[in-house]
Amino acid sequence: MTKKQRALEIIKRLEKEYPDAHCSLEYDDAWKLLVSVRLAAQCTDARVNIVVKDLFEEYPDVQSLAQADVEDIEKIVRPCGLGKSKARDISGCMKMLMDDYSGKVPDDFDELMRLPGVGRKSANLIMGDVFGKPAIVTDTHCIRLTNRMGLVDGIKEPKKVEMALWKIIPPELGSDFCHRLVYHGRDICTARTIPKCDKCCLNDVCKKNI
Repeated sequence: MTKKQRALEIIKRLEKEYPDAHCSLEYDDAWKLLVSVRLAAQCTDARVNIVVKDLFEEYPDVQSLAQADVEDIEKIVRPCGLGKSKARDISGCMKMLMDDYSGKVPDDFDELMRLPGVGRKSANLIMGDVFGKPAIVTDTHCIRLTNRMGLVDGIKEPKKVEMALWKIIPPELGSDFCHRLVYHGRDICTARTIPKCDKCCLNDVCKKNI
């Protein structure tokens, strides 16, 4: 079985196992997802979803958040950790949206990468979830699981994992595939406990590089 064949089989099985997989960050506008994904660094999505309720109630649009004092943003987002740097990035990002993009989130990968605090993972998430464009989000679940399954070979650097996956994952399936890896990584192919291989729908096609 080639890597591409294995990838297609894994995609098919995970789609059956997690048909409703989606981004666990809650948002109703692209700029809110930008904020949330920055806050999610070294923080759980569940905590982010709680914290942003207060943030978005205080600052309900891009303009108000762009005009907010960084210190005031930090007071609200501090429970997510790294409050100072996250508040600075959020402020800078909203200001750039106002100054360069008329308050709208750009639908171009390279333009997204210009925004403060936005890396490849965040840009891919926005491209896939907001704009429905090809995307591969190499978060910790994606990196861990694709190495274990044998889709990539001992690669830990997010960008290199992303580039390797682009070669074997159909572009239009990448975003949903990565969301399903998160679900599978939380439920079955766990990081801090022994993976539940006996309950895994991929048991017979996984290389089990644990």
